[in-house]
Amino acid sequence: MSEFFSRVMEEARGLKEELIGLRRRFHRYPELGNCEFETAAIISDYLEKLGLPVQRGAAGTGVVALLEGNSPGKVLGLRADMDALPIQEKSEAEYVSLHSGVMHACGHDGHMAILMGAARLLCQHREQLAGSVKFIFQPAEEGPGGALPMIRAGVLQNPKVDAMLAFHLFMDLPVGMIGLCFGPVTAAADELALVIHGRGGHAAYPHTTVDTIHVAAQVIVALHSITSRNIDPIQPAVLTIGTIAGGCRQNVIADEVTMSGTVRTMDPGVRTEMEKRIREVADGVTRAWGAEYTLTYTRGYPSTINEQTLASMVHRTAVELLGGVNVQRLNHPTMGAEDFSYFAQAVPAVMVRLGGSNSKKGMNYPHHHPSFDFDEEALPVGTALMSAFALDYLAKTAL
Repeated sequence: MSEFFSRVMEEARGLKEELIGLRRRFHRYPELGNCEFETAAIISDYLEKLGLPVQRGAAGTGVVALLEGNSPGKVLGLRADMDALPIQEKSEAEYVSLHSGVMHACGHDGHMAILMGAARLLCQHREQLAGSVKFIFQPAEEGPGGALPMIRAGVLQNPKVDAMLAFHLFMDLPVGMIGLCFGPVTAAADELALVIHGRGGHAAYPHTTVDTIHVAAQVIVALHSITSRNIDPIQPAVLTIGTIAGGCRQNVIADEVTMSGTVRTMDPGVRTEMEKRIREVADGVTRAWGAEYTLTYTRGYPSTINEQTLASMVHRTAVELLGGVNVQRLNHPTMGAEDFSYFAQAVPAVMVRLGGSNSKKGMNYPHHHPSFDFDEEALPVGTALMSAFALDYLAKTAL
């Protein structure tokens, strides 16, 4: 490790207790998407105390701050998501959520603390910055999505952002390690809502009815066959029916069944084919049984794709800072979704997987689990890497 990177790591470790304090404050008082009012106030106050100009209320509850360097150059955007999830936390930690039914179950509290630490550290190195850094705190990643509204509100302009970097805590990697994809990182995520309309009646006389529960069962089996029989086996695709509801009692045949599900894909062509086949299956199966249907298919977040050149730059910085043994090249993306994808469509961007698991501490639950937690040793690692990359990227792309 060079003297420069060694100093950055040492400074980040010096912020560890502050980072933990910030993270735990966010964790105790989580807020849902587009309701991150107190969260945004904490972030804004912190950044203003660093002497940064802060834009409050970006696309609702978003926060944006700009650090201008000592000389002109590129503009690097650093992003953290802010929102929590509607989950009741199950934890004995002293920083357990104090908001009933709401918790940070995806690590966004850590993402915010890491980016705030990077802002502090980079302010200390303002004289070395050949360009500018824009700190973007985004609401509503878990839904309905805050990245696109922020882009439409102009956060990538004035000054124009040339590249973006974001982290996501990753529980498949131990703390101290990072993972990096070259290409797709997450899947596109679409939603379907299907209503099957039939003719209800007495359960003893099914021949006089159109049994929507029976039809729904056939539809579900046929839908799940799409990925195994219509999609190239080497192309990732997932279709899951997550909810189903119909009927009122045991001796009544239901006249309507509703269901909803999610569709995850990587390839745009596969994404189009999945929607097409879902419509064809719903139409064919319902008609075969004399039923009708209403299908609402909503396209959600696109796949997040790491730009290859920028990913190579991040990889070099990470190896220099953390050592090659702690930097893992990930060959497979996840089927989860991320609205950082919209930033990645607008400018070259990279999302880094930051290891957060520690089985010895019992911190190995998956994201969105009521007992989710991560090892806070990941916080200074994230701050150091984010800061080191910002300094390195701006130095190498200086005008």
